[in-house]
Amino acid sequence: MEGKKSVIDSMNKLLAGELAARDQYFIHSRMYEDWGYTKLYERINHEMADETGHAHQFIHRILMLNGTPTVVPEPIKVGKNVEEMLRFDLEVELSVREHLKEAIALCEREQDYVTRQLMVEQLKDTEEDHAHWLEQQLRQIQIMGLQNYLQSQL
Repeated sequence: MEGKKSVIDSMNKLLAGELAARDQYFIHSRMYEDWGYTKLYERINHEMADETGHAHQFIHRILMLNGTPTVVPEPIKVGKNVEEMLRFDLEVELSVREHLKEAIALCEREQDYVTRQLMVEQLKDTEEDHAHWLEQQLRQIQIMGLQNYLQSQL
């Protein structure tokens, strides 16, 4: 099935964001593991798997539309401490969210409702699971203080 170039280009941009999120979560999860923050490691490792799944879905759809996936991630930001890592991860999720919204609107204009639905499902996951959880963690740090938060993550 031949897809619209604009939709394929948009999906490749989203793919680059998902790959960056995956890579950033990968390094951050391993840093948490090394530091002994088991709960953070488990959650961020889970997020890495989710981002890998999102990338897989985009690659599959791009190929289905006779496009060529561009498997080059956007640049990542590796934090030096827990709070910075959480902030950088939230920045990635908010960027992905904005790109998804733009891409959903494009799919509506191009009448590609199957791709649109894929993106809507990923947007829901990004907003309700990933970004929301990261916002909660940063809020907990503000409320209970960094040291208490870190102790709760052991």
